[in-house]
Amino acid sequence: MPWLKERRRRKIREQPFPASWTGILVRNVPYYGLLPPEDQEEMKGHIQVFLAEKRFEGLGGIEINDEIRVTIAAQACVLLLHRKTDYYPGLISILVYPHPYFVKATRRLPDGTVMEGDEVRLGESWSRGQVVLSWDDVRRGAADAHDGLNVVFHEFAHQLDSESGKAQGAPVLPRSSMYIAWARVLGHEYEQLVEDLKHHRKNCLRSYGATSPAEFFAVATEAFFEQPNQLLHCHPDLYEQLRLFFQQDPAHRL
Repeated sequence: MPWLKERRRRKIREQPFPASWTGILVRNVPYYGLLPPEDQEEMKGHIQVFLAEKRFEGLGGIEINDEIRVTIAAQACVLLLHRKTDYYPGLISILVYPHPYFVKATRRLPDGTVMEGDEVRLGESWSRGQVVLSWDDVRRGAADAHDGLNVVFHEFAHQLDSESGKAQGAPVLPRSSMYIAWARVLGHEYEQLVEDLKHHRKNCLRSYGATSPAEFFAVATEAFFEQPNQLLHCHPDLYEQLRLFFQQDPAHRL
């Protein structure tokens, strides 16, 4: 029952946050230090619930410890601040490799040719309840809070996106009245990125965002949290839609 789940979560959030976990946040997640004190406290409560409910599994010889769990959870919980959240309800487990990993992939080229082979991955989000991450890239993405590259933000944006039923760049929005503007703005910005790449024009969003509307939302999320002033300057309408969705204004805060 929802009220029982919320009561259990409230009790978890009320527990003292371990000092060793705070040390991990200070060392590994510079973004934590950019937040005001009230957001830091909210984030800690979210981390406690996240770690109580999600399972971590090590692959490729890595052993899961508190450093890995807290570093990943902290970044995932940045996306939950200020919002009513069910803590990524479709997510069951986080699989962690020590380094970038290879997967068998099939790609269809624009001319119709199908290519198969190994593809290196830093992370991926699966609809069947799992996120996969490279620990090397988790640390690298967390270490620089301003480079616009954060694999945890990226993959957990996909998790938010998939809450609507299918990851296609349209997560569940706070109000039904927001969907028209969201579709108009993000659709236009996605098409603009595709056209800019085609004609070799500059765009402050990463080219990977042109892969699909789902990847566009994930790339835009990285930029929103790590390069908010640049995003606000280059894409003010896109910034505004993300501000309304995430209920945060990092450009103002930073």
